[in-house]
Amino acid sequence: MSKITTHVLDAIKGKPAAGIPVRLERFEKDRREIGRWAPVSAAETDADGRCGNLAPHAPAGAYRLTFSTAAYVKRNSRTTIYPEISIEFECDGEAHYHLPLLFADNSYTTYRGS
Repeated sequence: MSKITTHVLDAIKGKPAAGIPVRLERFEKDRREIGRWAPVSAAETDADGRCGNLAPHAPAGAYRLTFSTAAYVKRNSRTTIYPEISIEFECDGEAHYHLPLLFADNSYTTYRGS
């Protein structure tokens, strides 16, 4: 089983982004092979911009992290073209998956961290 974690950095401030809602979903198929995104967990980034317990024991599969950034940007008197950012990734069920998000008002990047 894998552990899935994340953290969010505000590239404009150069600091962690606290208070951003984060959803983790897993892609599941039914008997007819029709797929859908099913909720796994939800959290909000802490004072250090982290969500450290989204999935402590995730099986292999396709996952999606969704960051609701609109309210955070508005609280900071800014605007964004990305009110929500989603990252889809494949998990092997064996390793730790730490997927940071670095974002600014009009850009973002992500990578697999450690």
